[in-house]
Amino acid sequence: MGVKNIFALVTASLLFTVGLACSNGLCKIGDECSTNGDCEAWLYCFSCTSSFSGSRCKKWGHNNSLPFNKYAFFTNHNAFAIDNGVPRLTFTNQEDNITQLLNNGVHGLILDTYDFKGDVWLCHSSGGECHDHTTFEPAIDTLREIEAFLFANPSEIVTLILEDYVKAPNGLTKVFTDSGLMKYWFPLSKMPKNGQDWPLVKDMVANNQRLLVFTSIQSKEASEGIAYQWNYMVKNQYGPS
Repeated sequence: MGVKNIFALVTASLLFTVGLACSNGLCKIGDECSTNGDCEAWLYCFSCTSSFSGSRCKKWGHNNSLPFNKYAFFTNHNAFAIDNGVPRLTFTNQEDNITQLLNNGVHGLILDTYDFKGDVWLCHSSGGECHDHTTFEPAIDTLREIEAFLFANPSEIVTLILEDYVKAPNGLTKVFTDSGLMKYWFPLSKMPKNGQDWPLVKDMVANNQRLLVFTSIQSKEASEGIAYQWNYMVKNQYGPS
């Protein structure tokens, strides 16, 4: 076999190997792809800008030029209720931990906050009381995971919706301050009411106001500056009316 033929075979083999090096759901953000099936979970195969040839794995929603309320965000109910093998007398809803959820594109987290052991904990309980058999972890542990994600991903926004049973004065303010999340806090004064548009996502990112927090306790909007959720959002009716 001639040298040219050997070279052609080697070249074809290398190209074939490169083509198979990233496929079947193994391609990460920025990797070249042919179909959505090549990309990891929550990534999609898009044609890219003129600076890249071909298609690459990307997330949805990289256009940040619209108001925040013009986007839809994947949100997890009981995002903290992770089945980690610890026996509990309550329901679990998640297999992934908070960091995995965030990295997989879940940027809305519903958390149940309770007074427990002199601190704020995340519980899946009833009657407004947290117990040893219904608790998951101190809220600060989850909040620190969120802080780490926001630090590592400076263009991402996270929304927290708190099913709030914390009665300790300024209990939430303290745990958010201790977690380091206040530097990302979207201020109450900038939240529009009466159906007005929110700020542009690109402006929220530029101002580093990338954490939105809502509570289910109305009085905390005045006492702690935490937005009462039903002043800013609506809930759709599902099922038979």
